[in-house]
Amino acid sequence: MNILVRKLARTTTEDSLRDIFLKFGEVESCDLVLDSVTGKSKGFGFVVMPNEAEAMAAINKLNLSMLDNHAIRVKIADS
Repeated sequence: MNILVRKLARTTTEDSLRDIFLKFGEVESCDLVLDSVTGKSKGFGFVVMPNEAEAMAAINKLNLSMLDNHAIRVKIADS
């Protein structure tokens, strides 16, 4: 399942994002969206979890949770 994570701190790394999702199961990939000019995070990214039940558990628990002092938004990514 492809998951969209928004409202990330500009300092959040792919490793820290991956780590919070790993608590719920296998993470296939984790990608922050970066500005092509500055190379800095645009404040959102995508996490892919192959197991739908684990992905839904992560979405339900992590939506509006705090990561790097920001309340993040987590939802199923639009296709």
